[in-house]
Amino acid sequence: MGGVLANLRTGDWMTRERLRLWALAVLAASLGGLLFLLATSDGLNDYQGRPLGTDFSNVYAAGTYVLDGQPGTAFDPPSQHAREQMIFGKATPFYGWHYPPFFLFIAALLALMPFALALAVWQGATLVLYLLTIRAVLTASWPGSSRPFTPFVEGQQGVDARHKAGHDGLWLLLAVAFPAVFVNIGHGHNGFLTAALLGGALLVLDRTPVAAGILFGLLAYKPQFGVMIPLVLIVTGRWRAFASACATVLALMLVTTLAFGPDVWRHFINAMPFTREVVLEQGGTGWHKIQSVFSLVRMWGGGVPLAYAMQGAAMAALAVALAWLWRSDAPYRLKAAALPIAAILATPYSLDYDLVVLAPAIAFLAVEGLERGFRSYEKSALALLWIMPMIVRTLAEHILLPLGLISMAIVFGLVLRRAALDTGAVPDWQSAAHPIK
Repeated sequence: MGGVLANLRTGDWMTRERLRLWALAVLAASLGGLLFLLATSDGLNDYQGRPLGTDFSNVYAAGTYVLDGQPGTAFDPPSQHAREQMIFGKATPFYGWHYPPFFLFIAALLALMPFALALAVWQGATLVLYLLTIRAVLTASWPGSSRPFTPFVEGQQGVDARHKAGHDGLWLLLAVAFPAVFVNIGHGHNGFLTAALLGGALLVLDRTPVAAGILFGLLAYKPQFGVMIPLVLIVTGRWRAFASACATVLALMLVTTLAFGPDVWRHFINAMPFTREVVLEQGGTGWHKIQSVFSLVRMWGGGVPLAYAMQGAAMAALAVALAWLWRSDAPYRLKAAALPIAAILATPYSLDYDLVVLAPAIAFLAVEGLERGFRSYEKSALALLWIMPMIVRTLAEHILLPLGLISMAIVFGLVLRRAALDTGAVPDWQSAAHPIK
């Protein structure tokens, strides 16, 4: 047992060869599953009668309503289900449309194409954005770091290690094989776009705050992830980014109103109780699919008031921790990694396909470790965070184990520990650095 704990602490078990082999194994298994779905489909539905890309069916159906001149109808659950059944067959289950009205622009654009092509274009285009973002994280640098570089990577200087990480094919393999990627593709969802917008905003926040604000503002199509972003911008006095984000959201609302009419907002507001009560509070999506404190309480038999109270407590704790971290002198990559993790933990409604957002966080932390050394348990925790999306739904469904919450909380805690040590907020009794061999 002592040897196992020692390996977990140092992460010596995580060699480049093992990373490559595991990533290849996950990639092969995931591609095999996707190819099986495609081979056994009729081009529209899979072998179980579900639309290919499952949740993408609600985007496509909503887009057809826009093309018909009825954008508000997508927010009416019976009408939306009827349109899905008309396109995919009478046995099609209901996939609700819960996005703000400005996402109807993308839905309409995709609905101009045949369904299979629209799905391929949507996933392919956003996947490219996701990969470009991860590569940019691995090759970016931030001047004025609070501490000098301490090279721990096979005798290389930190900047050389970062350069190698960004141009080494292993990064691409790990980014593509990240299990959340295939969860997202299987659902035809928007995790790639969310990760690209959030990761991209964090990359340019200090260099071009107006551009960062625009990217943050575009994230309003997933408003549940916006709880922690304004907090960070406000407590750090990044007013140009904050103003740019607000202006972007207002512009989206104005353009949407001009394009679809003010009545579309009434339809959106009227649909919100259904989303809150049926999807979230009653668990219509399935408690095991939702990665939140709220869902955990409900999954374990707690009532709705208790679930909201626990989620609120978690949100408050995250807000305090993020405010301290972002106002501290900790390295920027630690701050950038913490925000996507906190964004997911803070919302009561995040599903396993949303875990693609963790990829930029993993990349930020990986480069920080490559340059300055990994402290105890950090490499093992990152490995857990990387593999977790593959098994998180199954564990929650069958043994009620919230591995998603556990792994995200562990990594968030390790980020705070590292920041506290880096800034001298707590004494560094034992400096340990563990390279990837």
